Amino acid sequence: MGKKEKEVNFADKSISDKILAVIPPIENYSSRKEWEDACWKKISKAEEILDLLTTSYERHNFVMRVAALKGFISGKSYRQISNDLFLSLQTISSIKKAITENHYRSYQERSKIERKKKKYSKGPGSNKDRYKQWREGRRVRTKYGTVYVRS
Repeated sequence: MGKKEKEVNFADKSISDKILAVIPPIENYSSRKEWEDACWKKISKAEEILDLLTTSYERHNFVMRVAALKGFISGKSYRQISNDLFLSLQTISSIKKAITENHYRSYQERSKIERKKKKYSKGPGSNKDRYKQWREGRRVRTKYGTVYVRS
């Protein structure tokens, strides 16, 4: 059984023609990443497609990131940028790192690789000798908790 593809009817035929012209065939590229980069370069030049496919929230985030970059270039501090644009210091830090790395990654993306895992101690049971000294004596339960009394 072959899968039938439905053709979507656009109200404006010129938009569908522009989308077809902007997106190159994936077969022309050696990797999917290379294809995505080429598509992004073409899509970023096509204003109508960006307006059609991005939400106001996404456009807001993009504008705020560019405004933060402008703040860095003009020599403002993290706090000044944060107060002017109502951005968190964490977001501003990510944007600053994007300048040095030439690639923006959110805090969530960074957490997968860069943030250090918390190291927890093994507790009193990890060192048996210390544990025995601490627990020597007769156990007495009081209203303040369990106490070990040496006899």
